[in-house]
Amino acid sequence: MEELFMDYPRFTPEMKKTHKILIPNMAPVQFRILAAVMQEAGYTCELLENCGSQVCELGLKYVHNDTCYPALLVIGQFLDALGSGKYDLDHTALIITQTGGGCRASNYIHLLRKALVKAGYGQVPVVSLNFSGLEKDSGFPMTVPLMRKLLACIYYGDLLVTLKAQTEPYELEKGAAQKCQDRWLDTICGWVLENKGWSGREIKAAMPKIAADFAAIPVHRVPKVKVGVVGEIYVKYSPLGNNDLEKFLASQDCEVNLPGLMGFVQYCAYNPSETARLYGGTFLEKHVSDLILKYIEGMEKVLIRVLKDNGYHAPLPFRELVKLTDGLISTGDKMGEGWLLTAEMVELIRAGYENIVCAQPFGCLPNHICGKGMINKIRELYPQANITPIDYDPSATRVNQENRIKLMLAVAKERLASPEQEPAAAAHAESRETVGTAG
Repeated sequence: MEELFMDYPRFTPEMKKTHKILIPNMAPVQFRILAAVMQEAGYTCELLENCGSQVCELGLKYVHNDTCYPALLVIGQFLDALGSGKYDLDHTALIITQTGGGCRASNYIHLLRKALVKAGYGQVPVVSLNFSGLEKDSGFPMTVPLMRKLLACIYYGDLLVTLKAQTEPYELEKGAAQKCQDRWLDTICGWVLENKGWSGREIKAAMPKIAADFAAIPVHRVPKVKVGVVGEIYVKYSPLGNNDLEKFLASQDCEVNLPGLMGFVQYCAYNPSETARLYGGTFLEKHVSDLILKYIEGMEKVLIRVLKDNGYHAPLPFRELVKLTDGLISTGDKMGEGWLLTAEMVELIRAGYENIVCAQPFGCLPNHICGKGMINKIRELYPQANITPIDYDPSATRVNQENRIKLMLAVAKERLASPEQEPAAAAHAESRETVGTAG
């Protein structure tokens, strides 16, 4: 049986014309634009929408249960789709990302291939989407133009998610922000399919129009509980992975801040040079991150400026985010979401989103250390921090998760009603902000 697992089918360049590629749905907005990028590159693909308890059950059936929850769900979603009868199994392929490094996510692809054989879909090839040279024979070459388009699509998606999140809780016409997001999502995907919209000049022209469109939606801005969401990347963004956490928080009359997906991309780009700096490496290894980050910064500056110009809260530049780790956690801590998870919590607290849900798969060691393990230290520096870690796992019940979040929200609503109770905490946060932005 082991020989079958080793002799897996490759996705060859010829399959580009004959196979449909199924994409797991982690970040629905960003991944829809990513799917359009793949279509423009000549691939036939489909973003999966199948959810439900059967997805988790299939994952549990074909993957051992000490594998992390995101792996169970991604593999379960694939197997559920393949078993639906909608696809020609001899002309279907699957795509999965590999980040590299110490996270178990780098091994998803091997677990998936084993599960496919066990489930009777051994002929289905798996494509690896990675920036670290893994799976070199995947038949999906990562060219510089394709990489630039993927980065642009992530930034467009982050902008749409941010604008909708800061508009929807206050809109006078129910559904206006969702309609605006859907309209722009269609427009951006249309640009991508025409090989437009991804250059620096086009992004600089398009983003102000998108932000202005959202800013024109009639709103009534009243004080609301502001909640930040951090955590393991899949559970943080995927409605399937976090039991529709954003919708639940919206139902509790909260404004939700979900830090952008590009932050994780920048974190992954930053880490190789940091590794070389800490442990030794070539000149190129020590400075390659700067080259990538400087390219990304061009888009980052545009996004931050258009958000601020239109009255929205904008995230810190990535290089400022890195500084927030000082005195808290080493930037050498880069397993999984690593130091980024801690830095995002601090950024959210300083920005007024002191109520935080830290979403983590049960047993995810990096998240338990950099998320749950940092809560007490963060509270020492920011007494107003109201953080609750929530474990997501096949055995965890949705009602228990939501009840724990409601307890956190009860504290938040009490503070919102009596803000004068915490002047010392606010003054402390303000002094930290001054220190953190110096230079």
